[in-house]
Amino acid sequence: MTGSVREDGFPSSGGRDMSPEQRVPEWGGDQLADPADVGGELDGDALGVDPTELSDEDLTREMHSLHRTRLDTLRHAADSALANHLRRTAELETEYLARHPGREVDPSRLRDA
Repeated sequence: MTGSVREDGFPSSGGRDMSPEQRVPEWGGDQLADPADVGGELDGDALGVDPTELSDEDLTREMHSLHRTRLDTLRHAADSALANHLRRTAELETEYLARHPGREVDPSRLRDA
C-alpha cells in the first residue's frame, strides 16, 4: 500500500527519507507537567549539563551512556524521552567534534568512491 499513512501519522513505508528527529513528533502525547501544577520549576539540570562545561572524560562518559541506552530508548521510551535523547546526543556529539576536528579516521571505515 504505497503512500498510505499509519494510525500514528507516519508513512507506512517507514519514512526512510526522514531523519529520526523528523519522525518523532515533539512531545507527542506525553506532555511535560506544568511546573505550576507541581509546585515548583523544572530543574535546568534535568536536561543535562551544558556540554561545553564538561571535561573530556565526562563528555566521553556521557556519550557512552547515551549510546548504551539508545536502542532501549528508541524502542520503548515515551516520545518526550526519545526527543530529549536525540537532542542530548546531538549536543554531546557536536561538542566532541568541535573539540576533536582532526580526529583519527580509520581507513577500514571508508568506502570506495
